[in-house]
Amino acid sequence: MSTAVAVALLLGVLAFAVARPWRLPEAAAAVPAAAVVVAAGLVPWPAAAHELALLGPTVGFLAAILVLAHLADAEGVFGYAGAAAARYSGGSPRRLLAIVFVIAAVVTAILSLDATVVLLTPVVFATASTIGARPKPHVYACTHLANSASLLLPVSNLTNLLALAATGLGFLTFAGLMALPWLAVIAVEYLIFRWFFADDLATPARRRTPAPVRAPRFALAVLAVTLAGFAASEPLGIHPAWVALAGALVLAGRRLLRRPAGLGGNGRSREVWSLLKAANPAFCAFVFALGIVVLAVSRSGFGALVDRLVPHHADLPGLLAMAALAAVLANLLNNLPATLMLVPPVAHSPGLVLAVLLGVNIGPNLTYVGSLATLLWRQVLHAHDHAPATGEFLRLGAVTVPACLVVAVAALWLGLRVFGMS
Repeated sequence: MSTAVAVALLLGVLAFAVARPWRLPEAAAAVPAAAVVVAAGLVPWPAAAHELALLGPTVGFLAAILVLAHLADAEGVFGYAGAAAARYSGGSPRRLLAIVFVIAAVVTAILSLDATVVLLTPVVFATASTIGARPKPHVYACTHLANSASLLLPVSNLTNLLALAATGLGFLTFAGLMALPWLAVIAVEYLIFRWFFADDLATPARRRTPAPVRAPRFALAVLAVTLAGFAASEPLGIHPAWVALAGALVLAGRRLLRRPAGLGGNGRSREVWSLLKAANPAFCAFVFALGIVVLAVSRSGFGALVDRLVPHHADLPGLLAMAALAAVLANLLNNLPATLMLVPPVAHSPGLVLAVLLGVNIGPNLTYVGSLATLLWRQVLHAHDHAPATGEFLRLGAVTVPACLVVAVAALWLGLRVFGMS
C-alpha cells in the first residue's frame, strides 16, 4: 500500500506539472503531496529534514543562476547573440543552424538549460525570421541542446548538481570527464538535424545585413568571471551557488545604480521585485517538495526494484545499461526524480553516476515529459503560435537519443580509462 500511495503521489505531481491547470505553479501540487508523504509516515520527519538540507545548496544555485540569466538577458546578451548569429549566417539556414548549435551549447553549459529554453528560444525565432529561414530546425535545436548539451559542467543542469557530491569529483575533473561525451553528442545531434530537417534547411537564402548591435561587454565580462569562479571556488570549498549569487549581485547592482533618478524608490522597488520573480521561488519550492516525494518512492518497493536493476560495474556494458536505465526512468518519471532515485545506489562508482547523468540529460529528448525544460520549451512555442507536432518530436527523439547515448557512453568509457578511473 505504501508503494502504491508513494508512486501515485509522484505521478500526480508530475501530471500536474505537465498540465499546469489554471496556470498554477508546479508547487501547488508538490508541496501538499510532500506534506501527505510526511504526515502518512512514508518519510519520517528527520529524513525529510535531512533531504531538505541536502537539497538546499542546489536549490540556492538554481535561484541564483535564474536571476543571473535574467539579468544577462536584460543587459542584451541574448539579443547580441541573435544579431551576431543573423550576421554570420550570411542568410544561410544551414549556417544559422551551426551557429545556433554553438550558441545553445555554450549558453546551456554556462547559464544552464533553462536559459536556453526560456531566453534563447525566442531570440532564435526572431533570428530565423530575420534571414527568412524556417524556424523549426533552429528552435528544435534549442530544446535538444538544452538537455543534451547540459552534460559539460556541474552547473549546467540541476541533475548535475544533485549528483555532483556523489561523484566525489572536483569541478574541473567533472568537466574533463564530460567534455568528450559533450562534444560527441553535439556532433551527432548536428549531423542528424542536418539530415532530418534537410527540406526546411533548403529554403532560399535571404542575404540581409541586420542592424549592428553593440556587444554588452560588461555583462559578458561578468559571465566570464563567474564561469572562472565556478572552477576556482571548488578547491576552496565554496559552493557554486555563492559564485552565481555574486555574479547576479554585480549585474543587479549596476542595473539598480543606472536607474533614472526620476524613477526614485518605486523604480528600484519594481526592479527588485522583478529579480525576486526571476528567482522563481515557486519552482524552488517544487524542487524541495519533489525531493521528499521521490524519497518516499525510493524507500518503497518500487525503489527496491530499481535498485535491483542497477549495474554494479563501470565497464562498457555496465555504463550502457546504467545510461539506458536512467533514460527510460527519466521518460517515465521525469529526469529530476530519476536522478534522485538512481544516484544513491551507484554512489560508490563515479563512472556509474556520470552514466546516470548521460541518461537523464540525453534521454529527455525522447518525450515531452522527460524534463521540465522541454515542457517550458513547448510553452514558448505555443506562445509564438508555432506548436510542435508531437509525431515529429517523437520521431526526432527516436533517432537522436539512442545514437547520442551510445556515442556518449563510449566517450565516457574512454575518458574514465584516460583518467585512470576504469
